[in-house]
Amino acid sequence: MERGHPVAVHQVLATLGYGDAIGNEVLGIRQVLRRAGYRSHIYVQTADPRLEDATRDYRELRDESRADNILIHHFSLGSRASRLAFALPDRMLLVYHNITPAEHFIGLRTPLTRSCFEGRRELRAYVPRCDLALGDSEFNRAELAAMGFPRTGVLPVVPDFTHLDVTPDPMLARVFDDGWTNILFVGRLMPHKRIDDLVRFFHAYRHSRNPRSRLLLVGAFEGFKAYLGAVGELVARLRVPDVHIIGHVSNEQLTALYDVADVFLSASEHEGFCVPLVESFYKRIPVVAFAAAAVPATMDGSGVLYDYKDPRHVAALLHAVVSDPGLEEEILRAQDAALDRYMSADFASTLLAFVDRMVRAPRAAPPRVTGDFWRQVERSEALDELRHERPSIYGALPKAPGSERWEAPW
Repeated sequence: MERGHPVAVHQVLATLGYGDAIGNEVLGIRQVLRRAGYRSHIYVQTADPRLEDATRDYRELRDESRADNILIHHFSLGSRASRLAFALPDRMLLVYHNITPAEHFIGLRTPLTRSCFEGRRELRAYVPRCDLALGDSEFNRAELAAMGFPRTGVLPVVPDFTHLDVTPDPMLARVFDDGWTNILFVGRLMPHKRIDDLVRFFHAYRHSRNPRSRLLLVGAFEGFKAYLGAVGELVARLRVPDVHIIGHVSNEQLTALYDVADVFLSASEHEGFCVPLVESFYKRIPVVAFAAAAVPATMDGSGVLYDYKDPRHVAALLHAVVSDPGLEEEILRAQDAALDRYMSADFASTLLAFVDRMVRAPRAAPPRVTGDFWRQVERSEALDELRHERPSIYGALPKAPGSERWEAPW
């Protein structure tokens, strides 16, 4: 219930996804702020259709903007919403969710390579703009400090597991709950997650340790079908059976897959936090993960970390975890303790303390933008509308010299 604070605290981000870590955090922040009496809305460029009623169009933020208000800007990639937020007079609290370094995508024909490069470059422009910059992990906070942000902190991730407290999909449960060893990975099937390494590790484990085993790869792969094609070629070349690329799943299907898993395996080389690790803690699945980026901190002294990617070494670790009930129970006890520490974090008090700190502190210098900034914003929006609503008009543009056909400029 809003009690009429003179200061409003709104959130802005490029897109609000359904069921993902950032989306859950954004909704949780709004709930905390409203319970504390702040007027608080979520402004986005796009939203999952299931969440559209919970959001407002980012362009409406111009009418809500006030110099004394606080704008929580969730930064994961550069966007039109980000650039509009930069130019508004509100105090800014930036929450950084990490951007994968572009070098992980070099050699792949994906727009994400450019987006990640430009996003990291754009982030540096916010150093003088922000009153406070928070990472959702210590790893992300350290990146902000290294970029030159003078005031940083950590807004801890408090995982929400309601999406796993549903009735598991009975079909998946029947298919995979058959006495075989199920090695699970959950996360977007992208190059920096090193799905190819997971295949190599599984091949070594299945060949040398346990032929009655399978690898379950769960997660969206839009924009990376070429990479998944290369993974498929690796599977064929190694002649390793029982690799299941399942893709994006519902909450009921995800719950079923966690339920049948015997071990969670990660080879990812860049994570800002990695929520599926903690989901595995919650579902009491032992975790074996590569010690890179934020993963060791997220594991918080639990699970099994490995430092080098020798398939025989990882296969031996998997075998030890799966075949030794005493070792498995020891791992699960450590993961239970880590999960308890996550769940005991007082997210609401931490967030409100950061907001109160901003209200009381002298504000950063107001943003500096060019005199024609807002006119350029309007032109960009008009161009974007034409691009999506009337793409055929681009057929009237002259062809580039020597080109055989016209190609869209996006």
